[in-house]
Amino acid sequence: MEEPREAFSRNDGRAGAIVVEKFLVDSVKPASHVQLACSGQCCAFPSDGNELCIWDTKDPPHQLMILKGHRQPITAVTFGSRESPLLVCSASLDCVMMWGLGECRREELQGRLPRGTSLGALLGRVLCLRLSPDDRVVAVCVKNKVLMLDLEVRLDGHHGPVTAAEFCAWQPHILISASEDRSFKVWGGRQNVGASAPLLSLLVDPRSQQLVAGCTDGQLWIFSLVEGHHYRCVTHVDLKRKRESFCARRTVSNSVVEGGQPPSTKAPETGEETEVALPVLSLAACDCGFLSETACCLWIGSSAGLLMFNLASFELEAVLHYKDFRSLSIQVAGSCAVASRTGGGEALCLLTSMFGNETALVEVDPAALLRSQQRPRRGPDLSALPSSCVSPTSPLYLGLVKEKRTKPATQKHSAARSVVKDHPLVFHSKIRSSGYTAAPCTTMFSPKTSFKNDGKRASRSKSLLSLFRAGDGQRLACGSANHLFLVCDADLTGTPAVLSGHDGAVGSVCWSHDGRWVLSASQDGTLRVWSVRGPELALRLGTDTFPKPVQSAQFYYMDAFILSSSGPEVQLLKHHIDTSKDDLRRYRQKSWCVPVCRLPSTDATEVTSLSAVNDFHSYLVLTAGRNRTLEVFDLNMGCSAAVITGAHSRPVHQICQNKGSSFATQQSQAYNLFATAATGDGIKLWDLRTLRCERRFEGHPSRGYPCGIAFSPCGRFVACGAEDRHAYVYETSSSTFSRRLAGHTSTVTAVAFSPVATQVRFPLLHTSLTT
Repeated sequence: MEEPREAFSRNDGRAGAIVVEKFLVDSVKPASHVQLACSGQCCAFPSDGNELCIWDTKDPPHQLMILKGHRQPITAVTFGSRESPLLVCSASLDCVMMWGLGECRREELQGRLPRGTSLGALLGRVLCLRLSPDDRVVAVCVKNKVLMLDLEVRLDGHHGPVTAAEFCAWQPHILISASEDRSFKVWGGRQNVGASAPLLSLLVDPRSQQLVAGCTDGQLWIFSLVEGHHYRCVTHVDLKRKRESFCARRTVSNSVVEGGQPPSTKAPETGEETEVALPVLSLAACDCGFLSETACCLWIGSSAGLLMFNLASFELEAVLHYKDFRSLSIQVAGSCAVASRTGGGEALCLLTSMFGNETALVEVDPAALLRSQQRPRRGPDLSALPSSCVSPTSPLYLGLVKEKRTKPATQKHSAARSVVKDHPLVFHSKIRSSGYTAAPCTTMFSPKTSFKNDGKRASRSKSLLSLFRAGDGQRLACGSANHLFLVCDADLTGTPAVLSGHDGAVGSVCWSHDGRWVLSASQDGTLRVWSVRGPELALRLGTDTFPKPVQSAQFYYMDAFILSSSGPEVQLLKHHIDTSKDDLRRYRQKSWCVPVCRLPSTDATEVTSLSAVNDFHSYLVLTAGRNRTLEVFDLNMGCSAAVITGAHSRPVHQICQNKGSSFATQQSQAYNLFATAATGDGIKLWDLRTLRCERRFEGHPSRGYPCGIAFSPCGRFVACGAEDRHAYVYETSSSTFSRRLAGHTSTVTAVAFSPVATQVRFPLLHTSLTT
């Protein structure tokens, strides 16, 4: 056996910064396709074919214990679930043996040969072993069968060799097996088939209650084991594409290698790629408390390296290529086993060479690996809740000062007008009025609102585009593609009020905080503010204010401003609404709106969506660009605060913040969560404090039409529309949907929660193309 040696990190040249090779064993026979065993205490692997080597991580690294008892080469090794006594099971062509490591070590210290217990003989070539959570039953995968040795039960049903088996930790009577026939079977549950390639590895994660299956072609399939989900497929991930996108966005400044060259993520250019796929050799849980308190990650062992995968966001957190560490003895692995060290954050990785006879144990520091690859955080800490007063140089301060200065003058003017009273021209007690004191008639026609459904599918030109509720939950506003704007009661009874005047589809609707006004933005390039009491038009902004069509608009800063996005910029507008009438100038609009500032987006890209909190004072404005970026503007500083590049694979069509409600309570940190939706790329849940994607939802089909999203008042749920004529409700703590609501006959385009609902039961409204 060779002396332990260190592999130098290619991050900064220091020894042991990321990877340390603990020991290397050169065997007589190769063990490239053998199931290895690795835990936080010990590692077990075959040596010289039929000898079982045990290395205790707590003992000096030179000390190895050799267990002899097999006559044929060992093909699979596994550890028990309990730490005391720690059991190890090994299998070969001649027999399956169980070893008690504590007893074997005592026998070795007394000079006697340790002996194991034979559980079965001449079972065939065993590809996988797994002990039950109570260490009483051994699942042996032989050809296309799974043998339960202690129960003397044989489980048939697979059509190919069984490559992996796992017991469910919270349901010990359930065993899950995977096979090369591209399926896995749940013994004691039900069968689920859906993989696109032969399965090699399995992992049952008790934290998220998910089943993760790895394929030979680098595909990762994730299924939900939550009761009632019926082993629903949450998502499947192409690890090769994920690795390419991760390496593309890595910063070269944080990964300087020897000689000052950036780390190589591809093979040398010889005209052909040496690596076609990333076979998932092993899966193991990752202790990632240093990343986040709620993070749930796993290690993916492949022939080319180790991948740290986030089960919540379905993204790679770190990639470790064996070739990037030239001092490692094994550059291409044939078998791999990973486990986190007991009581520490380091991970132990046991590797066997693909083309040689070496077996190496590598210690990885995941925290150092993350620091070397993740982008450092720059700039101030962001939060939706303000931590300081408005700066005197802020656009918000200037707008509020102008309001305070103009308010007394307006009061004096209105007081002077109140002195002059209207009197009739003739002084008789009874006279027929001429009508000059009546309100002017501005309604030119009454649009038809009593539409009848004849059973035919409505055209897209009459589809509903947006759906929003007032702050008190009593009224509902809808913008449609047929240029109309509807306001109706939340219980959908009575005749809705139809507000007409736009010449294009109404794509953005927003209520004011006090519920008196409702704002609509249309593709005709105009923005209008309507009075709900009338209803009548209170303010109109045309193409002279917005040179390009308005994509999004809303009230902001407790109704003190109006935010709008037009082209590549965001405009902050100061408005004043006055619906009083002047008898002489009855058609003159008294409401006014003036621009306060303009915030151009990075790279002058078109803004597709914006979001800001209006229920309380917040300085931050979130925008999404056509170039798939998210940008955060700090209006207290009047500049851009952060930019997230490559947020989705397609442009974001909606940003939705967790704004809460006055009828529900949340933790203060929950207001920093926001969600983004992109066509064909699901929904991502972000945190303003870290600017990271914390979770991803992909259970709803949305491939060709933008479907709306909404946060519940309690902040626990995210709802969205879908193209399968259903509305989906996700819990923010789960990656798969909890409810699937039916009833529509076409694509569900918009959803909205009632702000007065409780935290457990919540009404959800949604609209579709045929509504």
